[in-house]
Amino acid sequence: MERIDEFHYQLPRRFGGWRPGSQRGLSQGSGQEFAAHRRLFDHPDPRRIDLRASVREGRGDWLVRIHRLRVAIPVHLVADVSASMHFGADRRKLDVVADLAEALGYSAFRSGDSVGLLAFDLRERDDLFVPARHSRGNGGLMARTLRDCRAPLGAVPQGGALAGLRRTTEPLVGRGGLVFLASDFHWPLDGLGELLDQLAPACVVPVVAWDPAETEPPPARALVALSDAETGVRRSLWMRESLRTRWRDAVAMRRAELDALFGSHGMPPFHLHGRFDAEALTRYFMENAA
Repeated sequence: MERIDEFHYQLPRRFGGWRPGSQRGLSQGSGQEFAAHRRLFDHPDPRRIDLRASVREGRGDWLVRIHRLRVAIPVHLVADVSASMHFGADRRKLDVVADLAEALGYSAFRSGDSVGLLAFDLRERDDLFVPARHSRGNGGLMARTLRDCRAPLGAVPQGGALAGLRRTTEPLVGRGGLVFLASDFHWPLDGLGELLDQLAPACVVPVVAWDPAETEPPPARALVALSDAETGVRRSLWMRESLRTRWRDAVAMRRAELDALFGSHGMPPFHLHGRFDAEALTRYFMENAA
């Protein structure tokens, strides 16, 4: 049986709900996380009497321990399946995102959370929708859906990828949970900040998927044929040293632009660079859980 990578996520906020899970909840009940002491008269559950606290600070009242529940949350992967995501020197960027989807499905199932897939290119891709379920097999279904996806053909609709993303995420606006937004973000970012604000009740993890062939220019002095994956426009360039320097500078500038945009919304991006690393994603959540 093929091994599925697993990562662990602990989120920095509390969530409502009653279904048992592993995330910190707002509701009080028979959980393991101590919240406060309350009078037995107000919370008549003798099983939770704290004798020591009652003697020390009860002032004549019996005190009971109140705990907060650990709850399950909805988890969604919102995947960009536009033409540029089908590029890759060894593997398509979309196949790397599919590896993330498979690991996410297994990790969410182990945490007790439901997980589903939403996809977009220049429009909402209803044909790739996988509803959120608490199921062992949902991650595999999401991964197969992405791996079987083919690059879009035909005329470019008005509005670009952001319009498709906005329409796709309408069901998530104002809702809590965890949202992975996976894209190469090779499109204008105007208006993306406003959309991130609308998704703010959830914990949003931007996943920037780039291929090494995009970030590092060809090493040899040669005539290179380049093609824009989104528009199909082709150009021929003589790859000289000054052009390689400009290439690297443009990549660094774009990365800084994305880091600044997402950082200003409290959403540090996670970078996929040719492969998915489950341990790196676990470290990402550990570093940003405070």
